[in-house]
Amino acid sequence: MKVSITAGSGALLAYIATIPAANLAVTYFGAVPVGFGYDAPAGVYMVGLALVLRDLSREAAGRVAVLVAIAVGIVLSYLLADPGLAMASAVAFAVAELADFGVYEPLRQRGLIVAMLVSNAVGLLCDSLLFLKLAFGSLDYLPGQILGKVWMTLSAVVVLSLFRRRRTRGPARTASTLYVRGPQ
Repeated sequence: MKVSITAGSGALLAYIATIPAANLAVTYFGAVPVGFGYDAPAGVYMVGLALVLRDLSREAAGRVAVLVAIAVGIVLSYLLADPGLAMASAVAFAVAELADFGVYEPLRQRGLIVAMLVSNAVGLLCDSLLFLKLAFGSLDYLPGQILGKVWMTLSAVVVLSLFRRRRTRGPARTASTLYVRGPQ
């Protein structure tokens, strides 16, 4: 998948921004409803988006750039949000990223969407378990945490799929382009 430098930089910057945004949301908003009667820490939607942005960033800029982006995001989180949440987030992101690398890389040959869906499932579970236990000492929010991340991951994958489908179709066909003239 070829990605422009602008798109790659944009994905990396958006990914970096989701890390402190998630921690700030938890710091200032606490828990939010995610559907079906479940609640989750407010950063759940940002983390779900981060899972997809991480994979897009890896496609655009490579693993090393993603690891640097995680470090930058963690430092920003530590400076802007509650330090305890930032540390729980740092550990959860690091472990989830390693698990994601282990799953994403081999599946990437089967296609971007397949690799994203499976690796994000692994990543969101690792991240949720670790973050909730470290940040709150409990897994009470686990169902909501998983549900919120799944909502965001699926939404992002649908948007990405639609964008890719539109991009691969090419220009619209008109009546004049459908008419094929035979030899004169």
